[in-house]
Amino acid sequence: MIGVKAALSRKRPEKKLVVSRLHRQGRSRSSGRITVRHKGGGHKKLYRLIDFKRDKYNIPAKVVSIEYDPNRNCFVSLLNYKDGEKRYILAAQGLKVGDEIISSAKTELKTGNRLMLKNIPVGTQVHDVEMLSGRGGVLVRAAGSSAQVMAVEGGYAQLKMPSGEIRMLGDSCFATIGQLSNPEFNAQILSKAGRSRWLGIRPTVRGSAMNPVDHPHGGGEGRAPVGLRRGPKTPWGKQARGVKTRRKKKWSSRFILKQRK
Repeated sequence: MIGVKAALSRKRPEKKLVVSRLHRQGRSRSSGRITVRHKGGGHKKLYRLIDFKRDKYNIPAKVVSIEYDPNRNCFVSLLNYKDGEKRYILAAQGLKVGDEIISSAKTELKTGNRLMLKNIPVGTQVHDVEMLSGRGGVLVRAAGSSAQVMAVEGGYAQLKMPSGEIRMLGDSCFATIGQLSNPEFNAQILSKAGRSRWLGIRPTVRGSAMNPVDHPHGGGEGRAPVGLRRGPKTPWGKQARGVKTRRKKKWSSRFILKQRK
């Protein structure tokens, strides 16, 4: 992982493209109570404003730098457009400083270029995919991930997601060519508890190590099995494994051709 970061540009983030954000760390905005466990603390960081829409169409941009972003697991690229404007985008694997890329409805199939799904050949890897045309990329944004274009017909494009799910999207939605950067992210070893705390991850305690009053798995003499008829439970007594969390009548379910594995 150290070798990967050594290839990044050694520069401060662009001042006009960073903002400071209030860190709530898993707490409710109204009550201040913990609503998401195991989050809190962490190093101070500035948020980079990422251009997920890339709506400067047909204007070439030059890659000025490839930078580390503490708010996400992939790297980011700083673009300098021909008209002088600068923007951050998610960095594609293989994108280098000095490369020229463009966002257009139909353009060259080149890593980092952004174009409509109907103009992307079948079998191409894409990332930062729009779900609704003009809304900006919301799908396939994690380090090392990519979706594959399976078919384009009848006004829709079929994409195979990293999860294995095959989903239909409007063929006028935009997507960026290539795989996302930092594919070795999942292989990194934190080595010590302190690095988890820097990342804002607080300790997780096993339910079986608690008392019965604190967790359904708690209690017993020494090492004890869960001992529940319907399997493991959450601290609030709900089933913890194999439970479907997707709403049955979600509007986008009709666009899923094959469920994820």
